[in-house]
Amino acid sequence: MFFDRWRARRAARALIDQIHGEIVAAARAPALYTLYGVPDDLDGRFEMATLHADLLLRRLNDLGEVDLAQDVVDRVFEGFDDALREKSVSDVGVAKRMTKMAGAYFGRAGVYGPALEAQDGQALALALARNALRVGESATPKARLLAERALATRRLLGQTPRAAFLSGQFRYPLPET
Repeated sequence: MFFDRWRARRAARALIDQIHGEIVAAARAPALYTLYGVPDDLDGRFEMATLHADLLLRRLNDLGEVDLAQDVVDRVFEGFDDALREKSVSDVGVAKRMTKMAGAYFGRAGVYGPALEAQDGQALALALARNALRVGESATPKARLLAERALATRRLLGQTPRAAFLSGQFRYPLPET
């Protein structure tokens, strides 16, 4: 009985790690930093991880997989913590940065959400220009391209069945660039 629980937790952790790995791979797609103009630094990667995690979490919530979504959020934040520690940030510094990152993460999700739900490319482009591209309050051509890509990714995720997430066969769908 003890080993059954241990195996189940280990399998669940492997599933969460696989989904997290897909988010990270999608957020590190070279086109984001070359074609779309996202700065290739810690903050730019945070922005792309936030965007791709949010897109995926919305799909999991649409499927009613609230517990899985929470586990993925927890793993995403473990990844942020790991990244800070790899940069040799102290324990106190990690705690302070994680608090700021959590506020930024949920703030982005709150701003991107209405635009994604309404499929409003202009509103999403404005938010991405301000946050991900750091170019201010105007929807630049690259911001509009990035918004179109995010909306296309959302549509592709909308076609991903529950079984793909639960079986460990999930692959983050990316639109052609």
